[in-house]
Amino acid sequence: MKYIDTLREGMRISEVYLCKSKQIALTKAGKEYGNLVLQDKTGTIDSKIWDLHSPGVSSFETMDYVHVDADVTVFQGSNQLNVKRIRRADEGEYEAADYLPVSARDIGKMYEELLQYVKKIKNPYLSRLAESFFTDDQEFAKAFRFHSAAKSVHHGFVGGLLEHTLAVVRMCYYFSGYYPMLNRDLLLTAAMFHDVGKLRELSVFPENDYTDDGQLLGHILIGIEMVTERIRQIPGFPPRLESELKHCIAAHHGELEYGSPKKPALLEAMALNFADNTDAKMETMIEALRASGDGAEWVGYNRLLETNIRRTTEE
Repeated sequence: MKYIDTLREGMRISEVYLCKSKQIALTKAGKEYGNLVLQDKTGTIDSKIWDLHSPGVSSFETMDYVHVDADVTVFQGSNQLNVKRIRRADEGEYEAADYLPVSARDIGKMYEELLQYVKKIKNPYLSRLAESFFTDDQEFAKAFRFHSAAKSVHHGFVGGLLEHTLAVVRMCYYFSGYYPMLNRDLLLTAAMFHDVGKLRELSVFPENDYTDDGQLLGHILIGIEMVTERIRQIPGFPPRLESELKHCIAAHHGELEYGSPKKPALLEAMALNFADNTDAKMETMIEALRASGDGAEWVGYNRLLETNIRRTTEE
């Protein structure tokens, strides 16, 4: 199988991929064409069907596995498929495991490391809250280990939510040692729960798309609701501490225009925002570099980072 991350300009392929989206769009001249996003476990690729009268075009829908004959081209620095023929794939032509993008890191080991940070929380109320999710709730723990952190922006793969959360927790732990004024217990707990709402914001793989609640509420509000529900089950949880924890979750995107209902008003909320933004931006650039293959140094303009990306010179 030719995985998407191995495709290079000029290749002609005949492979099966998962159709993540299918739309009919118009060229500037008003001609209809098919606009697809195809996926395997290594990533996604934009694909175009310029001739909608080609055989098989009407035989498949979103989330179907499709067999495509296509040429690999490059558009604005990214690979793209020019589809010549396409049809719904038959059972036996594909293995579902080949189409689920998975973290390159060991999911079990990452979760064990996260649990070690849970044990570092000294405050009895925050400790109980974290344990009630990550240690005691096996259904939650299973979902958290295998969920993605995004539809497409960063960490959009199985284990992505865990990988991103662990990275943010690690950075916050470092911050709390370097800046003694930080409340380590509050910061670590907030880091663990800052994206927990994505469990309900995004559906599970292979769909990995926004749910109704994800569209209407978003993961920040959903996450605050999830934490609030569990806090109500912990007798004597201090109201002031509850407000501070929920503020950190509410403000972790840093700016109102980035989806946070509040800007950071606590030192811990600011530290969490920096850690979250650092890991998200770093992973976004890493994924863009990987997706570009081994071609030219300049990868091209990335709309998420709002800059042209270039590879670092290797000596």
